[in-house]
Amino acid sequence: MGHGGAGGRAPVRVCVYCASIETIAPHYPALAADVGREIATRGWELVSGGGRRSMMGAVATAARAGGARTTGVIPRSMVEREWADHDSDELLVVDTMRERKALMEAHADAFLALPGGLGTCEELFEVWTSGYLGLHAKPVVLLDPDGHWTGLLDWVRGLGDRGFVQPVALAHLRVTTTVAAALDACASTVPAPGGA
Repeated sequence: MGHGGAGGRAPVRVCVYCASIETIAPHYPALAADVGREIATRGWELVSGGGRRSMMGAVATAARAGGARTTGVIPRSMVEREWADHDSDELLVVDTMRERKALMEAHADAFLALPGGLGTCEELFEVWTSGYLGLHAKPVVLLDPDGHWTGLLDWVRGLGDRGFVQPVALAHLRVTTTVAAALDACASTVPAPGGA
């Protein structure tokens, strides 16, 4: 297992948001596995939604295979459906999705969203918003190698053009296209907080 980042500091704990649905193209779980391997290579730790399927399972399995510690946070209802990643170094079982998100956030030093659906969007928007409001000072990063998020980003930029989103808010999301750039951004400092 790796022992910290640059300069012997504690390892960065990256919370990865991604899809757990199995009907997606195979290059998405492969991307998640690449992220897991790179987290391990850097000697960092993974925080995930605690599922064993699709991208969520791929990122955790690859991270562990490379020696990274993994913490999964999953609602009890998903454990009962046998969706839990019982190989996690630490599997935290909660009662609600709100508790899940709060615990994932508390365990993380940075947030990385991969391609995903409604759940990933919800998680991304929550940590992005709380970051630019100054409620946390952790990097919020989007990994988009194939344009998955282009429509959403165009829409948000359009909100900015119409005055609904401040430029400082847009600056709080780091959009990247490679695994290495995404994880570099996870270790970077964040812009000064803005207002609502």
